Amino acid sequence: QVQLVESGGGLVQAGDSLRLSCAASDRTFSTYAMGWFRQAPGKEREFVAAISRLGRSTDYTDSVKGRFSISRDNAKNTVYLQMNSLKPEDTAVYYCAASRSLASSKTPAYWGQGTQVTVSS
Repeated sequence: QVQLVESGGGLVQAGDSLRLSCAASDRTFSTYAMGWFRQAPGKEREFVAAISRLGRSTDYTDSVKGRFSISRDNAKNTVYLQMNSLKPEDTAVYYCAASRSLASSKTPAYWGQGTQVTVSS
């Protein structure tokens, strides 16, 4: 079972940038597509972004396109989410997730514990 640990969350102002990291414990990290989800208070968890096993393909939800960028470093077993031009509506707990493929990235097999991102106006 893959263990995922997120870091990098915090309190920022609107317009600021933040980079989230997710470290995986498993040496088979490169065999998983990786993704980020978020859950705002009172809302369902939603897909944010995903990246294929080798990082050649990515997918984003419309609301973050052009502002967020997902990347991975398979040598470090880590996936990143660079978030720019943050908005108050980006406030949520952000979860890292591992999937068998990019096609199944919206229904992950493994989840991290989450990291809080709060954007003040």
